Amino acid sequence: MANTIEIRNVDKIYGNTVKTQVLYDINLSFEKESFNSIIGQSGSGKSTLLNIIGTLDKPTNGEVFIDGISTSTMNKNQLAELRGEKLGFVFQFHYLLPEFTAIENVIMPIRANKKPVTKEVIKRANELMDLVGLSGVKNNLANNMSGGQQQRVAIARALMNQPDIILADEPTGNLDSDTTELIYELLREINKKYKTTFIIITHDRRIAEKADRIIELKDGKVNIDINYK
Repeated sequence: MANTIEIRNVDKIYGNTVKTQVLYDINLSFEKESFNSIIGQSGSGKSTLLNIIGTLDKPTNGEVFIDGISTSTMNKNQLAELRGEKLGFVFQFHYLLPEFTAIENVIMPIRANKKPVTKEVIKRANELMDLVGLSGVKNNLANNMSGGQQQRVAIARALMNQPDIILADEPTGNLDSDTTELIYELLREINKKYKTTFIIITHDRRIAEKADRIIELKDGKVNIDINYK
């Protein structure tokens, strides 16, 4: 299987006068359709790495390739277009807009990209609400839903643009263990159904070990890289 993401010799240093290096010479590649987890203690560089992969942050040194194309030479508009077409994001805090309904939140990426909300868009949004098991509450306001329901809406929203890659930063961090298990199973179902590549940051080793691959960061370096496939 071909690689969809390649990270070559990536360093990340913050600060000008007082410099803090958080990533050291990271070299990783991720296959298409794979299901990966990144673990590590707080401050190990997990979220920084995910932000660099997702083009939300730039490496100090090194390059990131998505489908063979280097992101280092892209301008802001090109990066935004890349994110809109290729990437979906799920965060620990769902960042739903509370004054909108669940399905309106799912459609939001289409509006953000200034695309028309066509019948096909509405049909896809309804299909995604059904996929995440929320078709019965799709017209509820986001702030009238449980934490688990809100996170499932956020997952449906991340799928709206049919991304090849989902980047998830502690997607179950605020949820109880039963809900965490349900969300994990949902992500796995999406991985198998849509052939979506997943990179998930989690502090929960029990969840991480269910992935096809575990990468552990320690002090900004790859400490463990185990592929179970």
